[in-house]
Amino acid sequence: MNAIIVDDEPLAQDVLETYIDKLPEIKLLRKCSNALEANEALKSEQVDLMFLDIQMPQLTGVDFLKTLNNPPVVIFTTAYPNYAVEGFELNALDYLLKPISLERFMKAANKAVEQIELRRQGKAGAQPAAEAEEDPGYIFVKADKKLVKINYEDILYIEGLKDYVIIRQDNNRVITLQTMKSLEDKLPTKLFKRIHRSYIVNIERIDAVVGNMVEVVEKGQAKHLPIGKNYRDELLDIINKNRL
Repeated sequence: MNAIIVDDEPLAQDVLETYIDKLPEIKLLRKCSNALEANEALKSEQVDLMFLDIQMPQLTGVDFLKTLNNPPVVIFTTAYPNYAVEGFELNALDYLLKPISLERFMKAANKAVEQIELRRQGKAGAQPAAEAEEDPGYIFVKADKKLVKINYEDILYIEGLKDYVIIRQDNNRVITLQTMKSLEDKLPTKLFKRIHRSYIVNIERIDAVVGNMVEVVEKGQAKHLPIGKNYRDELLDIINKNRL
């Protein structure tokens, strides 16, 4: 997902750039010092996310956003809390108050990643029925010099190990050379959830959530998988929607 920073303060730009570098899902395309530079970036690049300062020379972030017919997802960054209401009236996703902590930034960025994915899924869903591809319910992965068919329902969880991933099944495992991110992108989000940098779990196979752990049953025994801090809120949202 492509992002730009729009801020007239070099220090603020550097802080945001450092934070963005910690998220493999987001690629920083450009740092802009004013609205005019940002406008050029939006015309020449495919921008999904814009970190937009409010108080800038010539044109404020709020006024700049008002000029855009089809803006990307916007997260406002500012030292002035009195602009929050106006920012949300313009459908900004979030509002970060400077100085911005890494924890607060990560929460907003993860929300943005989810929002952008929903936008993309919405566009895909708008395709004519003849063009839309039905999910077959399985994937093929390369393992042991052959392509192995893996049915979604047979996947218990997936474990990342450097450049390899281990697909855990009830009585089997498949080791394939690829990244967790590439495999995550291939799996349907309705069935699988990334819960940690090293784990993706089949939502239907979750038996319980115990503290910061997800419990599944592997070979007849309870197996506990850690929940990463950056993934916890999204997982709990899924659980709470189906909670009695």
